[in-house]
Amino acid sequence: MISVVIVGTGNVAQNLFNALEKANDVSVKQVIGRNPQKLAFVTDQAITSSNFENIVAADIYILAISDDAISVVAQNFKNIDGILVHTSGATSINELSTAKRPGIFYPLQTFTKDRIITFNEIPICIESPNEDDLELLKKLGNTLSNTVVELGSDQRKTLHVAAVFVNNFTNYMYTVGAEICSEHQIDFKLLQPLIKETAAKLDKITPLEAQTGPAKRGDQKTLHNHLQLIKDKHQRELYTLLSNAIKEKHGKEL
Repeated sequence: MISVVIVGTGNVAQNLFNALEKANDVSVKQVIGRNPQKLAFVTDQAITSSNFENIVAADIYILAISDDAISVVAQNFKNIDGILVHTSGATSINELSTAKRPGIFYPLQTFTKDRIITFNEIPICIESPNEDDLELLKKLGNTLSNTVVELGSDQRKTLHVAAVFVNNFTNYMYTVGAEICSEHQIDFKLLQPLIKETAAKLDKITPLEAQTGPAKRGDQKTLHNHLQLIKDKHQRELYTLLSNAIKEKHGKEL
């Protein structure tokens, strides 16, 4: 049985708690959060605390908190004997330099408030300078996911950059599309089958092969007409920038 303490009350912490509570051979002993009201998601089996005065003994302590808070909060765990990990994709393991046994437990997924998701298909990236600790982190990861990968901090940070492009930037494009639809009284839901099919294709072909649209075809007339329709200056600049990038990638004349 792997014993775990979770620090944090945000989206990642809540999803991890929910998943670990259901996992075999895992026991969540404690959840720590600054705001007692935000600990309401914790079931009776685990102890809750709003400070670091009574940290219970555990095999693994998971800091599911903001990147900027990691090194500061880690100071409270410098005397613990368990593994201290954080869940950040962009933060080095060196931020846990005060810990006796530092590590990384990074679930590569987007987490949204009040949306609980399953972990079985979420890649979990782990790191530790100690082989035994790495094995324990792998064992914990395997209780949740079918994909547990060992990555160094530089590789993980690079993966996080790629994740920002495919997730955060893509979602912003959805926001722009929703704004354009709303401006012209069109239901954004009409685009959802297109969104789903675009993602589904990537199970079979590469993103480069999946690219379609007027920019890839070099359809200048359509590109010009689209720009005439777009009134917002920022949206026009974004449309031009992305269209030019697609044309350049696929060898069309700019």
